[in-house]
Amino acid sequence: MASDDIKPHAGGTEPDYRFTLANERTFLAWLRTALGLLAGGVAVHQLVPSPAAASGVLAGLCVVLAAVLAATAYPRWRRVQVAMRAGEPLPRSLMILVLTGGLLVLIVAAAVLLAVS
Repeated sequence: MASDDIKPHAGGTEPDYRFTLANERTFLAWLRTALGLLAGGVAVHQLVPSPAAASGVLAGLCVVLAAVLAATAYPRWRRVQVAMRAGEPLPRSLMILVLTGGLLVLIVAAAVLLAVS
């Protein structure tokens, strides 16, 4: 049975509440980051006085990155919760690399947009 098939509160032992709360804070931090990127995408689309295509691409990148982060936050929380209950090592996350790469692309796109306009 894969760890994704296990309910987060079924089986295993109850982890120290501080670890559960830390896992929840991390989940909420991913959601806040996604919300910030979404707000940034909307702001770029509405407020940046540049060619519509360029600001649309930049806004779209923000929204896509926000959607990816929001979509992966809960599965990550669940995998960590199941691992803590089972006493297993915590799973690694590729989202740190995805977020770093996505932000790097956004920064380069914004720099190009500023240089062109």
